[in-house]
Amino acid sequence: MTPAANPIPAADPIPAVTLRYAVFDDAPDLLRLAQLDSAQALRDPILVAEVAGRLTAALSLSEDRVVADPFVLTAATVELLRARARQLTWTRRRWWGLRPRRRGMRGARGLRRAGAL
Repeated sequence: MTPAANPIPAADPIPAVTLRYAVFDDAPDLLRLAQLDSAQALRDPILVAEVAGRLTAALSLSEDRVVADPFVLTAATVELLRARARQLTWTRRRWWGLRPRRRGMRGARGLRRAGAL
């Protein structure tokens, strides 16, 4: 058998998507996204999605509002952002729900006020 004359080319790799909280250095990119999307700037805290090292979408956790680059296919990226936001919200609710409730003052001052000391 002879090797194939025209081997099948490898498929283009799927670009990596990074989801993270926005930092101060992301402000110019977030403003660019808002302007491209004809929307107002987002309020903190903000989750951003980077595709191949470029911000393509952002989600405000406080407003539940998204801005995205209209010149890039971002529907799947926005769904990833929303899924991550749900995870963060669920984890925060679960952590606060399982946390023991504090009543009154803690320590010696609280015992003194209660009349125990």
